[in-house]
Amino acid sequence: MFHPVDGGADRNNESSQGSRSDRICRRLAVAAALALPLAVRAAADEQTLSRAAAPNGPADSAPDELIRRTEQAMSAFMRGDMTTYLGLIKHGDDFSLMQPFGGFPSEGFDPSPEHIARLAGYFKGGETKLELVKSYASRDIIVLSMIERQHGEVGGLPDQDWSLRVTLVYRRSDADWHLVHRHADPLVHRISLAQAAALARG
Repeated sequence: MFHPVDGGADRNNESSQGSRSDRICRRLAVAAALALPLAVRAAADEQTLSRAAAPNGPADSAPDELIRRTEQAMSAFMRGDMTTYLGLIKHGDDFSLMQPFGGFPSEGFDPSPEHIARLAGYFKGGETKLELVKSYASRDIIVLSMIERQHGEVGGLPDQDWSLRVTLVYRRSDADWHLVHRHADPLVHRISLAQAAALARG
């Protein structure tokens, strides 16, 4: 059995659906109004946490400052200006060095006048430009992986390219960054397996 279409019922349905839509829209508007302050508060809290994690400024800004300082220091080192070098670089008490000439890593930095004088006489007329490969920064540790593009007179040899692959580790101490590890090698240019094997044999 079929019932005829009731136009009045359709109008009532449309009116009911319209009212329901209005109620849903009002609820959504109220929910959005309540959620907005919470979102703003969450963003503010996140910024506060970020500042708390890096009390002396964002950690990722430190490598830029350290890279500039390290470049100036290494240029001074390559020209034998150890006074400027030591004014720019502070060494940690547990500083370790892996020299580009190989051998067992050395511990500590000797600040005696005799040692500084020997370093000043060993390096002459050089300069350094740093090429950053990668940096890793946390609240208290910064690692710089880079190429030192440099030249100079070293150990009485004529001026030549002395570019090195270098990894530096800095640790925050007394509101400054102290160098605690340096690893350098002269393998900026690729060598063959036979050459690497000869170096490994010593």
